[in-house]
Amino acid sequence: MAAGRPAGPRPAGAGSAAAGIEPAGGTPVNPSAFAVGACVAYPPTRGDNHHTVFLDAGHGGLDPGSVGVTESGHTIYEADETLPVELDAAALLRSAGFRVVVSRTDSGSGAVARLGPADVSGRLLTAAGVHADVAARAICANDAHAQALIGIYFDAGAPNNAGSVTGWDAARRFASANLRLATLVQDDTLAAMNAQGWQIPSEGVQLDSGLGSAISSAAETYGHLLELGPAKAGYFSTPSEMPGAVIEPLFITDPFEGSIANSTRGQRVIASGIATAVEQFFRVGRN
Repeated sequence: MAAGRPAGPRPAGAGSAAAGIEPAGGTPVNPSAFAVGACVAYPPTRGDNHHTVFLDAGHGGLDPGSVGVTESGHTIYEADETLPVELDAAALLRSAGFRVVVSRTDSGSGAVARLGPADVSGRLLTAAGVHADVAARAICANDAHAQALIGIYFDAGAPNNAGSVTGWDAARRFASANLRLATLVQDDTLAAMNAQGWQIPSEGVQLDSGLGSAISSAAETYGHLLELGPAKAGYFSTPSEMPGAVIEPLFITDPFEGSIANSTRGQRVIASGIATAVEQFFRVGRN
């Protein structure tokens, strides 16, 4: 995931063919606050269960996220693989009666925040820019009155690192709902993938304090993922106000798992697991 870590620019044309596709019928949420093509709400396509879900395709724009490789040796970028999973999950949830808000559609710059001069250095995001762009996702979820948040990222490590992990935050008033949502997301997504015979290991459900990469001493002291964590004076004032979880279903640095993440089939399978988990979460009722 490396959430919050500056990274190099994505080469033109890299990544999934699904990148840049925007579903029809979306309405920008508070467009003056976000980049063009970011924070877009879509109504249900079948029925209406009166629930709103926020889906975040991790990274984007000048932050391509982690760099991986497929079994054929093709270089892949995390931001290109999270977007089609987000859009596929959105389509499934809309057909199940949900209003879905997505962090990005890549119809604009790929960023979520409206970035200023201090946020960009050359073709890289500064630490301040990464902070602003991740924080904008929580703001989008709040502005859209979402009732659940799912962050979609991919993991990175040594070539032999593999497996699925889902993070949650315990330092929130809705911590029990966070844990329940994270457990559903982890279990349902892993089950969907392994039903394909892929034998993806489980790294379980983990506290967000052990996930991601701190990009500054202040971020390290904060000790949470911005997308899930609480406010902290002088550092972060706009935390998400709904149950949330962040899933890293695969290591894109593992060639086998990277090939799944880069495939249309893999992206749709992961999306189906996420959608199933969200439906189960609301079927039982939030804590």
